[in-house]
Amino acid sequence: MGPPVRRLLPYMSRHRRRLSLGLGCVVMMSSVSLMSPWVLKYAIDDLTVGVTRAKLGLYASLLLGIAVVGGGFRFLMRRLIVGVSREIEYDVRNDFYAHLERLSVRYYQSERTGDIMSRATNDLNAVRMMTGPAIMYSVNTVLTFCVAILLMLSIDVRLTAIALLPLPFVSLLVKVFGSAIHRRFEAIQAQLSHMSAVVQEALAGVRVVRAYRQEAPELARFRDANREYLERNRGLIQLQGLFFPSLALFLGFGGLLVLWLGSREVVLGRISVGEFVAFNAYLVMLSWPMIAFGWVTNMLQRGMASWKRMLQVFDAVPDITDAPATPAEIEARGQGKMRGGIELRGLTFAYGDGEPVLRDLSLRVEAGQTLALVGGTGSGKSTLLGLIPRLFDPPPATVFVDGVDVRDIPLDRLRGAIGYVPQEPFLFSTTLRDNVAFGLAEGTASGALADTVEAAAGVACLDGDIAEFSRGYDTLVGERGITLSGGQKQRAALVRALTVDPRILILDDALSAVDTYTEERILAGLREVRRQRTSIIVAHRMSTVRDADIIAVLDQGRLVERGSHDELIALDGVYAELCRKQLLEDELAAS
Repeated sequence: MGPPVRRLLPYMSRHRRRLSLGLGCVVMMSSVSLMSPWVLKYAIDDLTVGVTRAKLGLYASLLLGIAVVGGGFRFLMRRLIVGVSREIEYDVRNDFYAHLERLSVRYYQSERTGDIMSRATNDLNAVRMMTGPAIMYSVNTVLTFCVAILLMLSIDVRLTAIALLPLPFVSLLVKVFGSAIHRRFEAIQAQLSHMSAVVQEALAGVRVVRAYRQEAPELARFRDANREYLERNRGLIQLQGLFFPSLALFLGFGGLLVLWLGSREVVLGRISVGEFVAFNAYLVMLSWPMIAFGWVTNMLQRGMASWKRMLQVFDAVPDITDAPATPAEIEARGQGKMRGGIELRGLTFAYGDGEPVLRDLSLRVEAGQTLALVGGTGSGKSTLLGLIPRLFDPPPATVFVDGVDVRDIPLDRLRGAIGYVPQEPFLFSTTLRDNVAFGLAEGTASGALADTVEAAAGVACLDGDIAEFSRGYDTLVGERGITLSGGQKQRAALVRALTVDPRILILDDALSAVDTYTEERILAGLREVRRQRTSIIVAHRMSTVRDADIIAVLDQGRLVERGSHDELIALDGVYAELCRKQLLEDELAAS
């Protein structure tokens, strides 16, 4: 048994009781169904001697009883085994999503969302079919095949041998076609992932598509992907279309031989008419397992191909995890309230094997101070901000919070103490209330929640906008906040960060889409907020950063200047030049 199958067994073992009961119902259903031809054999032989009402009633009752009991067990087996497959699907989906939640930002930068979604839906459905219907029909097929062969042998050994002549050819067909089906289904699933990614990207970027009048090229791109998906499916359909008729051809050839030679046996008196009828009934029953074996093989190949694709995601190792520790160390790490002091010690950071984005940075920010990061595009500001909450992992002993290496602080505690507003705020397709309260723990009292959110909305100057919405905080913002303006989305993200009452507030150019007047009001509100926590601000407007306790100027990943606004102006270096350029830009815009 291969490793992929072994990794699926724990999911099945959780439901082994119901699975065992379901398999027991399969055995009972198959056993009862196999009794029908045997009853028919006695009925025909008995009725050739003499037909009476009592005999007809007896055999009719037996056949009806067999049908009713077999139908009952058939219902139970489907209810139990298919139900278990749904439970397994539920467990795998939960684990799959939980694993996706543990993977770092870097993983999602290299994988397409549509491909991941395809594995979580289409591939998982194929796995469900493998763990439910495929198992059910496999047991039914094997049991029916074995018992029917034994009963046929008890009637006539020579006829049974003739009936089994096509079996080697059937086995060869299953082997050859099974491998081909597996390869083609893998190619189909890969193309489906690609097509899902094309759709996801086009819908996520619908504004850009329309703004640049690219509807026709996007339709053509989807049409090409869809055409390739269709062609690959046609290839699989052609294979399956050849597979099942080939099975039926060989089985029909065996049935023809049995009919020809068996009728001679009846004429010669070697077997009775009832035995011949029963033999043919078992032969018909045997044809279903042969065909079902091909169908089950198809499901198993599809399911295994899909499970391997899902395992590729399961095998992606989260590169940002809590440091290994004893229970006592973990408990000690979680004690005490964070103050928010931040220190960088010789920080050099690169993405993967690329060139360093940050080079030898050393900086200290005391708890309660405000640090402003200034620099040109690509100077490493956003990268530095991402290292503090460990969205990317810094090298050991380079980034510290309250004197502790961030790599040694439990992620839940570290990120729970940080309010982060990224450069491009993300809002979920739900109400405004749910978005701004996203970081709060479940079960927060509604009164306290309302007070906290309203206070944060006042600081972010979002309260006026909310008052104008017809449904207030219950307004649906649409996917990615599409119903809000850029400034409203940024302010909603700021409210979300302030609502969790963080010890460290990180604003990555969080007011770039806000007009100057509103920005001044927000900054005035933030002054009081910043006194109670450590703040790190990235901004391109000097008015945003001039009141910071420390202004750090980055250039090509290096710290070239640091100090207060007045100190850096007096230094007449990079910061002073940036201030002069912005002043000139403001004057030109005003004129």
